[in-house]
Amino acid sequence: MFKPKKIQLLDEAAVAQAALQALPQPSRRLFLQRGLTLGGLSLLSGCALTDEDAVEQALLRVSTFNDKVQAWLFDPRKLAPTYPESMITRPFPFNAFYGIEAVPRVDGDSYRLELSGMIADKRPWSLAQLQQLPQASQVTRHVCVEGWSAIGKWGGVPFATFLKHIGADLSAKYVGFQCADDYYTSIDMPTALHPQTQLALTYDGQTLPRQYGYPMKLRIPTKLGYKNPKHITAIYVTNVNPGGYWEDQGYNWFGGC
Repeated sequence: MFKPKKIQLLDEAAVAQAALQALPQPSRRLFLQRGLTLGGLSLLSGCALTDEDAVEQALLRVSTFNDKVQAWLFDPRKLAPTYPESMITRPFPFNAFYGIEAVPRVDGDSYRLELSGMIADKRPWSLAQLQQLPQASQVTRHVCVEGWSAIGKWGGVPFATFLKHIGADLSAKYVGFQCADDYYTSIDMPTALHPQTQLALTYDGQTLPRQYGYPMKLRIPTKLGYKNPKHITAIYVTNVNPGGYWEDQGYNWFGGC
């Protein structure tokens, strides 16, 4: 006689909490008010939660749902808050998936930014060429998924300016990044074109320090810290979601804040 699998071995509270973390704030508040249960998660994701694999699939669907909601809510004209320089966090904290002693050393003289994908002009860029483009600065808050935040001052090239300069297909869905520390991530095109998204070349008026991403990092004040790649060596434009170092391990892909 057929007996359905039981789910009593699952940590129901942990599963529900993971699902809540994968939801954007408005939906999270709603589910908190109503009390999300495994049954609720099953209905939300359309998955039968019979074992750990089914739970993973359910959480993946919730995270994908979260990406779509965040993309829908994202207003490319709305600016992140800016602050006076007196509020800059000193020292600005170092954070990476490795210790500060393992920060890569990139030779700025021989550095070339490689371009590929849906880009008309794929010639590599030197640091000197990047420095000749129009520059802007911003004092904004960096928000880490670990629960802390800090205010810093970054300067560099508005990313929209750079994408237009190289003839990137602005109707493409994604922009991907490869970094000298083997980190990789990707963002949606509306975020890439946001006026505060920046190829940062300086920090607090000085050449970008090694621990903050020399020779160049992507600064996005509308996204969590793990969506701000450092030591960028390659940029590509694509319609296929490239994922990311943390995103491929379960972090929400959109990563808005």
